[in-house]
Amino acid sequence: MYELIKFLSLFTYPLGVTFLLAGAAVLCRALGRRRLAAGLGAVAFIWLWVWSMPVTSERLRGGLEARYANLPVGQAPEADAIVVLGGAFSTNEAWPYPNASGSIDRYWHGARLYHAGRADLIVLTGGGSPNRPDKLTEAEAGALFLVDLGVPPSAIVLDTASRTTRDHTDYLEPILRERGLEQLLLVTSATHMRRAEAVFRRAGFDVVPVATDFSVGPDPVKGPRRYMPSVGALGASTAVIHEYLGYWFYRLLGKV
Repeated sequence: MYELIKFLSLFTYPLGVTFLLAGAAVLCRALGRRRLAAGLGAVAFIWLWVWSMPVTSERLRGGLEARYANLPVGQAPEADAIVVLGGAFSTNEAWPYPNASGSIDRYWHGARLYHAGRADLIVLTGGGSPNRPDKLTEAEAGALFLVDLGVPPSAIVLDTASRTTRDHTDYLEPILRERGLEQLLLVTSATHMRRAEAVFRRAGFDVVPVATDFSVGPDPVKGPRRYMPSVGALGASTAVIHEYLGYWFYRLLGKV
């Protein structure tokens, strides 16, 4: 089910919609519907261009990130635990160490909060790939990184089963309840925080969102390049669309 949802979601993203439109254009051309084919091709081109513009991705990301302040860890309150949501590591049998992505800021920020004395425990979440059950899970890879940052292993609690934000109500919640951890500093990327915070509040936890991994500054660089297509901008736009779709999907399921 997990893989099926991931596969189907590809066709709701800008690149997937573009391929569907382009495929429909080719089919119409083959059927002799030239004007319709040309129209669909033009729509596909414009659609991809709009989502690939930096100005589009900046506004989309800014709309989510503006909900949360980018504050120093010293301004965060003390809590029962720091919960760091996974999504930064990948592993491969040929690699001696996990590979990190831009979301590594989540773990770095969790370590900052710990060293600032905001909580005595860091809870890491993140399961492994269903296709590689013998490899390190996200949570285990994150623990290695936190130890390198000076966090003692005794202060780290792992949830190695959750693979989606929604999974936390099934796998992470029992771990937190068993330890009596109710007041949580929730650490995740600013664009992901809205959905994550809603899931934890729905589960009844006292959550303080501590967002990190901000990508849009208060004064973006102006210029014509913001309107030219960019692979990075397309990826960023897709990530935000994923967040909005995920949030509304969770609402339909009653998870937020």
